[in-house]
Amino acid sequence: MSAFTAQSFQAVDGIIARHAGLQGPLLPILHAVQDEFGYVPADAVPRIAEALHLSRAEVHGVISFYHFFRQHAPGKHVVQVCRAEACQAMNCEATEACAKQRLSADYHGTSPDGQFTLEAVYCLGNCAAAPSVMVDDKLYGRVTPERLDKILADWSKR
Repeated sequence: MSAFTAQSFQAVDGIIARHAGLQGPLLPILHAVQDEFGYVPADAVPRIAEALHLSRAEVHGVISFYHFFRQHAPGKHVVQVCRAEACQAMNCEATEACAKQRLSADYHGTSPDGQFTLEAVYCLGNCAAAPSVMVDDKLYGRVTPERLDKILADWSKR
């Protein structure tokens, strides 16, 4: 049995209605659905496909192609580690390794306590303060492994 409720379907229908008139509405719809639910629920895919006269496979293909879209509910907080060139030049690999170890999760995974989902991103627009990490909507620059430990400890209290 699906956890998707009638209210959830109404929310998806509203999103589709608001975006269906756009040229190439699939990506804006998927972004709006993820904004609403934190991910793109599998139960929303057939509804989106039908509304846009696409196959479910076409919609799923877009969701799975773009790493930004999640197919499962994220943890309470989303940790994004920048992997772009400026951050790589400033040893983001150490920050990345710390995040994976501290959260016991790889990219697109969630910590066992459900607090954090780890995501790789390819530019947070904070190149001058590399390496950068974003937790939810808060951007951090010059993030060393030691600083990341403090950031995550602070967020785990929220």
